[in-house]
Amino acid sequence: MMSEPKGYVCLVLHAHLPYVRHPEHEHCLEERWFYEAVTETYIPLVQVLNSLSDDGIDFRLTISLSPTLLSMFNDELLMRRYARHLEKLIELAEKELARTRNMPEFHYTAQMYEKRFTGAYRTLFGTYRGNLISAFRQLQATGKVELITTCATHGYLPLLDIQEEVVKAQVAVGMQLFEHFFGRHSPGIWLPECAYKPGHDQILKNYGIRYFFTDTHGIMFGSRRPRYGVYAPVYCPSGVAAFGRDVESSKQVWSSQEGYPGDPDYREFYRDIGYDLDYEYIKDYIHPEGIRYDTGIKYYRITGRGDYKEPYQPDWAREKAALHAGNFMFNRERQIEYLAEIFDRKPIVVAPYDAELFGHWWFEGPDFLNYFIRKAAHDQKVFRLVTASEYLDEYPVNQVSVPNASSWGHKGYNEVWLEKSNEWIYRHLHKAGERMVEMANNHPRAEDNLQRMINQAARELLLAQASDWAFIMKTGTMVDYAVRRTKEHINNFTRLYYLVQEGRWDEDWLRELEARNNLFPFMDYRIYASNG
Repeated sequence: MMSEPKGYVCLVLHAHLPYVRHPEHEHCLEERWFYEAVTETYIPLVQVLNSLSDDGIDFRLTISLSPTLLSMFNDELLMRRYARHLEKLIELAEKELARTRNMPEFHYTAQMYEKRFTGAYRTLFGTYRGNLISAFRQLQATGKVELITTCATHGYLPLLDIQEEVVKAQVAVGMQLFEHFFGRHSPGIWLPECAYKPGHDQILKNYGIRYFFTDTHGIMFGSRRPRYGVYAPVYCPSGVAAFGRDVESSKQVWSSQEGYPGDPDYREFYRDIGYDLDYEYIKDYIHPEGIRYDTGIKYYRITGRGDYKEPYQPDWAREKAALHAGNFMFNRERQIEYLAEIFDRKPIVVAPYDAELFGHWWFEGPDFLNYFIRKAAHDQKVFRLVTASEYLDEYPVNQVSVPNASSWGHKGYNEVWLEKSNEWIYRHLHKAGERMVEMANNHPRAEDNLQRMINQAARELLLAQASDWAFIMKTGTMVDYAVRRTKEHINNFTRLYYLVQEGRWDEDWLRELEARNNLFPFMDYRIYASNG
């Protein structure tokens, strides 16, 4: 048992993807976002956490699972398609074993991929029978992983706040889905894009949420100067706790230039055999129309800034991940020792990350987590890993302050999600929100087809509100898809609204819409009613 620590580290992984499900397309490019994330991030994460738990490692980790991601985990069509995707990957990896047989610089790496893909298949479709939610449910039961939720479709709350009912609905649906899958109330929430607006904490309070996370400047520029900086939470006037992100620990992992992921021994993300190999060889493993994309099999390491790349050496990369984990631990020790000297309480260092950084963008990220958590348990006595809930249990009295309006992302104040490329979406989202509240108020007891139409209208509105679409428009990747999804859901909503207004319905179209955009099966449109 570890001696009394001087402080704590709170690791938070935010697991989210937009809802991408296209039964009308057998080979949808965007569905690959989901397949790649499951293969490269979520299965490896489950494997690492199970290994830690099986070895008796005492650790704590917080994972926020978005309702859209959980809905995709739970979707039979997507999981059936993912199984085929993984089977094709295994087939390709086996072909690569033969192709690289006389290429020693690549063959060892090819063996690694074959083992990873077959291991992923056994984990998901053997151990968990295709149900990743049960994997996270079992991890939750160990007491070492605290699961929390986020808003229904990751709506960017400060920019949806024209109608308070719309913000409430995003929170309510997220909480409802979490309770459905995990059988308990989510103790905290990940505000989408860490975006906070003063007053939203009261909405969180009304839904029984105990804490949320915000970016550094949300705490530092709050209504009161924080006595402990971001190294202790503050209570909003509602009583909900706000935990601020630690810049130092984040930068070491986030930054591809200054942080660990840019090390020359790590795998190069942008060199993939889907682009490198001859078309005739690779054609059965890319899009049927000949569109090349990443297969996930990559043979080169980062090497340097130029185009020339050296072959990837998995053992070197694992050694470097262990070295970086040790450095990360050392830095947290020195940081906490310094803070403990000047504080009259144990500081908490909050280190939140997008989960997909670990495995997808940074291939060795799961190894880094594994090594860091093991080292933290065995090789130091300065800090202990905790959850936000545990810290609040130990320190129930905290400074009261109103956090500043803030987000993460470029400049930290909404700009990523509201600028020239995406500003056009909000007039439509706000009008649809107004109409949704109107329908809920005007039809407090709708039944049968009317109820179905208003419930589907609520789903379409939520899907249109996803922060991902504005983000994609800003970053300039897959812009056409983000624009199409936004317009499609707004158009669907608007047609449903006028059908309701005119007392008509289109049974065939409604049934098709319910089948295609089928998330939130327990949707009750009354959550949009002004009386709550």
